[in-house]
Amino acid sequence: MRVRVRLFALQRELAGTRELTLELPAPATIADAWAALVAAHPVLAPGGTSVRFARNGAYAPATDALLDGDEVAMIPPVSGGSENGRLRILELRAEALAPDILGELAVRLATPDDGAVVGFLGITRGSPGTPAPGQEAEAARHAGRSVEALEYEALEPLALRVFAEIADEVAARFGVRRLAIVHRTGEVPLGEASVAIVACSAHRAAAFEAASYAIDETKARAPIWKAERFEDGHVWMGAPARDGPRPGS
Repeated sequence: MRVRVRLFALQRELAGTRELTLELPAPATIADAWAALVAAHPVLAPGGTSVRFARNGAYAPATDALLDGDEVAMIPPVSGGSENGRLRILELRAEALAPDILGELAVRLATPDDGAVVGFLGITRGSPGTPAPGQEAEAARHAGRSVEALEYEALEPLALRVFAEIADEVAARFGVRRLAIVHRTGEVPLGEASVAIVACSAHRAAAFEAASYAIDETKARAPIWKAERFEDGHVWMGAPARDGPRPGS
Protein backbone atom coordinates (compact mmCIF):
# COMPACT_ATOMS: atom_id res chain seq x y z
CA MET A 1 0.00 0.00 0.00
CA ARG A 2 0.96 3.63 -0.42
CA VAL A 3 0.44 6.29 2.23
CA ARG A 4 1.13 10.01 2.07
CA VAL A 5 3.18 11.35 4.98
CA ARG A 6 3.22 15.03 5.97
CA LEU A 7 5.98 16.56 8.09
CA PHE A 8 5.99 19.84 10.01
CA ALA A 9 8.28 22.25 11.82
CA LEU A 10 11.49 20.57 13.05
CA GLN A 11 10.70 17.28 11.30
CA ARG A 12 10.25 19.10 7.98
CA GLU A 13 13.61 20.82 8.37
CA LEU A 14 15.48 17.67 9.39
CA ALA A 15 14.03 15.56 6.57
CA GLY A 16 14.26 18.36 4.01
CA THR A 17 10.72 17.85 2.76
CA ARG A 18 7.12 18.66 3.68
CA GLU A 19 5.68 15.39 2.45
CA LEU A 20 6.60 12.07 0.93
CA THR A 21 5.02 8.79 -0.11
CA LEU A 22 5.79 5.54 1.69
CA GLU A 23 5.21 2.09 0.29
CA LEU A 24 4.30 -0.31 3.08
CA PRO A 25 3.48 -4.03 3.06
CA ALA A 26 -0.13 -4.69 3.98
CA PRO A 27 -1.40 -4.85 6.65
CA ALA A 28 0.33 -1.85 8.18
CA THR A 29 -0.24 0.53 11.08
CA ILE A 30 0.72 4.12 11.78
CA ALA A 31 3.61 2.77 13.85
CA ASP A 32 4.83 0.90 10.77
CA ALA A 33 4.69 4.15 8.79
CA TRP A 34 6.75 5.93 11.46
CA ALA A 35 9.31 3.10 11.45
CA ALA A 36 9.60 3.27 7.65
CA LEU A 37 9.97 7.04 7.81
CA VAL A 38 12.76 6.80 10.38
CA ALA A 39 14.48 4.12 8.27
CA ALA A 40 14.47 6.56 5.35
CA HIS A 41 15.40 9.56 7.52
CA PRO A 42 17.29 8.36 10.62
CA VAL A 43 17.73 11.96 11.76
CA LEU A 44 14.07 11.85 12.87
CA ALA A 45 14.59 8.96 15.30
CA PRO A 46 15.30 11.06 18.45
CA GLY A 47 11.84 12.61 18.18
CA GLY A 48 10.07 9.26 18.37
CA THR A 49 9.16 9.51 22.04
CA SER A 50 7.35 12.82 21.59
CA VAL A 51 5.70 12.44 18.19
CA ARG A 52 1.91 12.18 17.86
CA PHE A 53 -0.04 11.14 14.78
CA ALA A 54 -3.07 12.19 12.74
CA ARG A 55 -4.70 9.94 10.16
CA ASN A 56 -6.78 11.64 7.47
CA GLY A 57 -7.10 14.84 9.49
CA ALA A 58 -7.87 13.39 12.94
CA TYR A 59 -5.62 12.42 15.84
CA ALA A 60 -5.04 8.66 15.90
CA PRO A 61 -3.02 6.16 17.97
CA ALA A 62 0.04 4.49 16.54
CA THR A 63 -1.81 1.17 16.54
CA ASP A 64 -4.41 2.34 14.00
CA ALA A 65 -4.46 0.29 10.81
CA LEU A 66 -3.75 2.09 7.55
CA LEU A 67 -5.47 1.77 4.21
CA ASP A 68 -4.02 2.40 0.80
CA GLY A 69 -4.11 6.14 0.04
CA ASP A 70 -4.30 7.28 3.66
CA GLU A 71 -2.62 10.49 4.79
CA VAL A 72 -0.57 10.38 7.98
CA ALA A 73 0.60 13.59 9.63
CA MET A 74 3.52 13.27 12.02
CA ILE A 75 2.84 15.73 14.85
CA PRO A 76 6.00 17.04 16.54
CA PRO A 77 5.76 18.87 19.89
CA VAL A 78 3.32 21.78 19.69
CA SER A 79 3.71 25.29 21.16
CA GLY A 80 0.30 26.36 20.46
CA GLY A 81 -12.74 27.44 11.65
CA SER A 82 -14.94 29.63 10.82
CA GLU A 83 -17.55 31.62 12.63
CA ASN A 84 -20.66 29.64 13.49
CA GLY A 85 -23.27 32.39 13.69
CA ARG A 86 -22.51 34.45 16.79
CA LEU A 87 -21.57 31.45 18.94
CA ARG A 88 -18.01 30.67 17.90
CA ILE A 89 -15.15 32.32 16.10
CA LEU A 90 -12.46 29.72 15.39
CA GLU A 91 -9.77 30.99 13.05
CA LEU A 92 -6.18 30.78 11.92
CA ARG A 93 -4.97 34.10 10.49
CA ALA A 94 -1.87 34.72 8.41
CA GLU A 95 -2.24 38.49 8.81
CA ALA A 96 -1.40 40.49 11.94
CA LEU A 97 -4.00 40.59 14.69
CA ALA A 98 -5.22 44.16 15.11
CA PRO A 99 -4.44 45.98 18.39
CA ASP A 100 -8.17 45.95 19.17
CA ILE A 101 -8.62 42.24 18.33
CA LEU A 102 -10.26 41.50 21.69
CA GLY A 103 -12.77 44.29 21.15
CA GLU A 104 -13.44 43.10 17.61
CA LEU A 105 -14.16 39.56 18.81
CA ALA A 106 -16.29 40.77 21.73
CA VAL A 107 -18.47 42.85 19.39
CA ARG A 108 -18.98 39.84 17.14
CA LEU A 109 -19.78 37.45 20.00
CA ALA A 110 -21.48 39.28 22.87
CA THR A 111 -25.25 39.52 23.26
CA PRO A 112 -27.44 41.63 25.57
CA ASP A 113 -27.68 38.59 27.86
CA ASP A 114 -23.94 38.59 28.56
CA GLY A 115 -22.80 40.19 31.79
CA ALA A 116 -19.15 39.19 31.36
CA VAL A 117 -16.64 39.30 28.50
CA VAL A 118 -13.20 37.89 29.32
CA GLY A 119 -10.31 38.14 26.88
CA PHE A 120 -6.78 36.77 26.77
CA LEU A 121 -4.07 38.03 24.43
CA GLY A 122 -0.84 36.11 23.93
CA ILE A 123 2.05 38.45 23.03
CA THR A 124 5.43 37.46 21.59
CA ARG A 125 8.29 38.08 24.01
CA GLY A 126 12.05 38.38 23.72
CA SER A 127 12.96 35.85 26.42
CA PRO A 128 13.40 32.27 25.15
CA GLY A 129 10.98 29.50 26.07
CA THR A 130 11.38 25.74 26.50
CA PRO A 131 12.93 24.02 23.46
CA ALA A 132 11.24 21.05 21.85
CA PRO A 133 12.84 17.63 22.43
CA GLY A 134 15.94 17.41 20.26
CA GLN A 135 16.45 21.18 20.15
CA GLU A 136 18.37 21.48 23.42
CA ALA A 137 21.78 21.87 21.76
CA GLU A 138 20.51 24.53 19.38
CA ALA A 139 18.86 26.35 22.29
CA ALA A 140 22.14 26.25 24.20
CA ARG A 141 23.91 27.81 21.21
CA HIS A 142 21.58 30.82 21.49
CA ALA A 143 21.67 31.02 25.28
CA GLY A 144 21.75 34.61 26.54
CA ARG A 145 20.47 36.06 23.26
CA SER A 146 17.16 37.80 22.70
CA VAL A 147 14.48 36.36 20.45
CA GLU A 148 13.96 38.57 17.38
CA ALA A 149 10.62 37.15 16.20
CA LEU A 150 8.44 34.06 16.38
CA GLU A 151 7.20 31.95 13.51
CA TYR A 152 4.10 29.75 13.64
CA GLU A 153 3.21 26.81 11.43
CA ALA A 154 -0.07 24.87 11.61
CA LEU A 155 -1.74 21.74 10.30
CA GLU A 156 -4.77 23.88 9.55
CA PRO A 157 -7.69 21.42 9.13
CA LEU A 158 -6.76 19.51 12.30
CA ALA A 159 -6.02 22.70 14.26
CA LEU A 160 -9.48 24.04 13.45
CA ARG A 161 -11.03 20.72 14.41
CA VAL A 162 -9.23 20.85 17.76
CA PHE A 163 -10.47 24.42 18.27
CA ALA A 164 -14.02 23.14 17.73
CA GLU A 165 -13.50 20.27 20.20
CA ILE A 166 -12.26 22.75 22.80
CA ALA A 167 -15.27 24.98 22.19
CA ASP A 168 -17.57 21.96 22.69
CA GLU A 169 -15.81 21.18 25.97
CA VAL A 170 -16.10 24.79 27.14
CA ALA A 171 -19.83 24.70 26.50
CA ALA A 172 -20.24 21.37 28.32
CA ARG A 173 -18.04 22.23 31.32
CA PHE A 174 -18.81 25.90 31.93
CA GLY A 175 -22.02 26.56 30.02
CA VAL A 176 -20.19 29.15 27.88
CA ARG A 177 -21.37 28.96 24.28
CA ARG A 178 -19.89 32.18 22.90
CA LEU A 179 -16.16 31.64 22.45
CA ALA A 180 -13.41 32.87 20.14
CA ILE A 181 -10.04 31.22 19.50
CA VAL A 182 -7.95 33.09 16.92
CA HIS A 183 -4.32 32.11 16.31
CA ARG A 184 -1.65 33.58 14.06
CA THR A 185 0.39 31.69 11.53
CA GLY A 186 3.59 32.86 9.86
CA GLU A 187 6.06 35.36 11.30
CA VAL A 188 4.99 37.40 14.33
CA PRO A 189 7.32 40.26 15.39
CA LEU A 190 8.08 40.86 19.05
CA GLY A 191 5.33 42.62 20.93
CA GLU A 192 2.57 41.55 18.55
CA ALA A 193 -0.31 39.21 19.39
CA SER A 194 -0.05 35.56 18.42
CA VAL A 195 -3.32 34.27 19.94
CA ALA A 196 -6.57 35.82 21.15
CA ILE A 197 -9.23 34.18 23.30
CA VAL A 198 -12.62 35.72 24.15
CA ALA A 199 -15.36 34.12 26.26
CA CYS A 200 -18.78 35.70 26.77
CA SER A 201 -21.32 34.58 29.36
CA ALA A 202 -23.92 35.82 31.78
CA HIS A 203 -21.56 35.43 34.77
CA ARG A 204 -17.91 36.37 35.19
CA ALA A 205 -16.75 33.16 36.93
CA ALA A 206 -17.79 31.01 33.97
CA ALA A 207 -16.23 33.43 31.48
CA PHE A 208 -12.89 33.41 33.33
CA GLU A 209 -12.89 29.61 33.57
CA ALA A 210 -13.79 29.25 29.91
CA ALA A 211 -11.04 31.61 28.70
CA SER A 212 -8.43 29.93 30.90
CA TYR A 213 -9.42 26.45 29.75
CA ALA A 214 -9.48 27.50 26.09
CA ILE A 215 -5.95 28.91 26.03
CA ASP A 216 -4.47 26.05 28.09
CA GLU A 217 -6.01 23.38 25.85
CA THR A 218 -5.14 25.27 22.66
CA LYS A 219 -1.49 25.37 23.70
CA ALA A 220 -1.46 21.69 24.67
CA ARG A 221 -3.46 20.15 21.83
CA ALA A 222 -3.66 22.22 18.66
CA PRO A 223 -1.09 21.19 16.00
CA ILE A 224 0.54 24.62 15.88
CA TRP A 225 4.32 24.85 16.03
CA LYS A 226 6.40 27.79 17.19
CA ALA A 227 10.00 28.64 16.32
CA GLU A 228 11.97 31.35 18.09
CA ARG A 229 14.11 33.22 15.58
CA PHE A 230 17.52 34.60 16.46
CA GLU A 231 19.98 36.59 14.38
CA ASP A 232 21.73 33.46 13.09
CA GLY A 233 19.24 30.65 13.53
CA HIS A 234 16.06 29.46 15.17
CA VAL A 235 14.85 27.01 17.81
CA TRP A 236 11.58 25.05 17.72
CA MET A 237 9.58 25.17 20.94
CA GLY A 238 7.05 22.86 22.54
CA ALA A 239 6.08 19.64 24.25
CA PRO A 240 4.37 16.46 22.99
CA ALA A 241 0.81 17.21 21.93
CA ARG A 242 -2.11 15.83 23.88
CA ASP A 243 -4.84 14.29 21.72
CA GLY A 244 -7.64 15.08 24.17
CA PRO A 245 -8.50 16.86 27.43
CA ARG A 246 -6.11 16.55 30.34
CA PRO A 247 -6.97 13.36 32.30
CA GLY A 248 -9.02 14.18 35.36
CA SER A 249 -9.83 17.73 34.25
